[in-house]
Amino acid sequence: MATATITDATFDETIGAANEAVLVDFWAEWCGPCKAIAPVLDELAVENAGKLTILKLNVDDNPDTAMRFDVMSIPTLILFKGGKAQKRLVGAKGKRQLLAEIEEFLV
Repeated sequence: MATATITDATFDETIGAANEAVLVDFWAEWCGPCKAIAPVLDELAVENAGKLTILKLNVDDNPDTAMRFDVMSIPTLILFKGGKAQKRLVGAKGKRQLLAEIEEFLV
């Protein structure tokens, strides 16, 4: 499965119900670096199916969740495991670097 979209309304239920690690991409349509990492996130989602779910949350359309997690810059990626935020990455990263940052959670 490639990346999927979540909203303020579906965030808590989706994150809480996940059995595997969930990487949430906080992004916006106007954000160049967000668009640059989108294909990387799609690849990681497919390659790590069953170990990692990647979800996208548009900060312009869903400001409540972005504020709740103090997202000040985008792209911000927050990795959740067991329903709790475990790691925060800010800025666009290459595939190898991103995978190195999150691989400890992919079990």
